[in-house]
Amino acid sequence: MMRHLLLINPNSSLATSAMMQAIAQDVAKGEVAVAVATAMRAPPMIVTEAALEAAAGEVVEIGLRHQAGCAGIIISAFGDPGLEALRERVGVPVWGICESSMLAASRGGRRFAVATTTPGLKDAIERRAGDAGVGDLLTSVRCTEGDPVALAGDAAAMLDALAAMVRLCVEEDGAAAVIIGGGPLGQAAEKLQGMFATPVIAPIPCAVAACLGHRI
Repeated sequence: MMRHLLLINPNSSLATSAMMQAIAQDVAKGEVAVAVATAMRAPPMIVTEAALEAAAGEVVEIGLRHQAGCAGIIISAFGDPGLEALRERVGVPVWGICESSMLAASRGGRRFAVATTTPGLKDAIERRAGDAGVGDLLTSVRCTEGDPVALAGDAAAMLDALAAMVRLCVEEDGAAAVIIGGGPLGQAAEKLQGMFATPVIAPIPCAVAACLGHRI
């Protein structure tokens, strides 16, 4: 296969994989193709820390199995499962959508927040900010209410719920940028970018830019 970026979906939803691949390919157009690989042992949507931790091993397996011809590897779950382990074992850039978006959101010392649908991952997201060296700039992690899987099945309701969280991040928490925290939230992130004067950060494009060596 020609030289390409590999996007790994640690969730087992093929529909989510196709959506995220399309977003990544749109960002990378003219430079490189984007291939996608989907985890099969994970749930369709990772919503707990246990599932996030369990996904790490399969992410590393997928990366090692498909590394030939890769210009870079993207881990497209907002918790970056397997990131450090895979980086140690391949010779190409490996970026997670969480780490890369946090670095983009915090550029220049900007205070940022995360709006997401997975309250079960709130602590893990806060730890990722610390791991990325920007924990002191994270103002909040705001989570929508209710079952995240059910919400994901209603695009309009999810958009409204995330918009409400973005508003709180800005108006109550003082965030100067807000990340939409989740690979499966990629389409919602794109729509939300046009709804606020405050920058709304879509994480998948950040990881693509990082893999291609562009400023994030």
